[in-house]
Amino acid sequence: MDKLLAIVGPTAVGKSHVALSLAKCLGGEIVSADSVQVYRGMDIGAAKPTPKERAEVPHHLIDIVEPDVYYTVADFQRDALAVIHQIHSRGKLPILVGGTGLYTRAVIQEFTFSESGMNEIMRERLWEEAEKKGPAHLHAKLVTVDPVTAKKIHPNDLRRVIRALEVFEQSNCSISEQAAKTSGESRYDTAMFALTMPREKLYQRIEERVDKMMAQGLLEEVEGLLKKGVSADAKSMQSLGYRQLVACLQGDLTLEEAVSLIKRDTRRFAKRQLTWLRREQEITWVDCSNFDGIAAAAENIYFQLAGKY
Repeated sequence: MDKLLAIVGPTAVGKSHVALSLAKCLGGEIVSADSVQVYRGMDIGAAKPTPKERAEVPHHLIDIVEPDVYYTVADFQRDALAVIHQIHSRGKLPILVGGTGLYTRAVIQEFTFSESGMNEIMRERLWEEAEKKGPAHLHAKLVTVDPVTAKKIHPNDLRRVIRALEVFEQSNCSISEQAAKTSGESRYDTAMFALTMPREKLYQRIEERVDKMMAQGLLEEVEGLLKKGVSADAKSMQSLGYRQLVACLQGDLTLEEAVSLIKRDTRRFAKRQLTWLRREQEITWVDCSNFDGIAAAAENIYFQLAGKY
């Protein structure tokens, strides 16, 4: 069975730097499992590796679609499996890196998605229904056909509600039922390491990261995307950091309120990521606070692999 190394963990914990160090040691290539890094022009908010880092080690599935494209986890699974196959064919080790739980799971496990594609007519009908009867009406419909998924989606998150209804109407199979179809078997001989650290320290890193993103020009990045014609309702613009700043630019929030919300929502996201990881089996936890810097944490993982990779 082909080998795969996975470096996972909450946002801002240091996954990218650990993976970069390991890739250099192991002759690996990095496969991003991040739902925002796939989009071109969304650099600061996605915390993409720098051009220098990407020149040092091959990185894949970064900047592959325009921000107005509705890129799904099924699309990612297709692209990631193809890339990993190519890396194996070169005799290299693929290193999957990310905090998007479903993306990681879709690659590692035998996770099957329905063949239901995008249906413009159906989607337009559902949007019109939402305009006439309100978001709560559509969410109530979703509760009826897929209560598990409905519980995970806010009633006002119309794009996700509509997509879930669209999947059900086309396949007569809910998103949650599709998720249950995974066999749980791994596609690869996988070594998965989850990075963590005390919550207070992680939250401090999140605060500092958001401040750094703002200083680097995240607001200007969002404004530039809107000026280029990317819809404020695009899936990409609903990502952390982007949706709050869109609200700011539209006059619904002050800049101070938007930044505060980004920090709060990122902390909550990190908590959800850790909750997902704790459900996973066959995972090795690495507390980065036990080491003197990222390089030392990477070295610890390297020695744990002990020639297996």
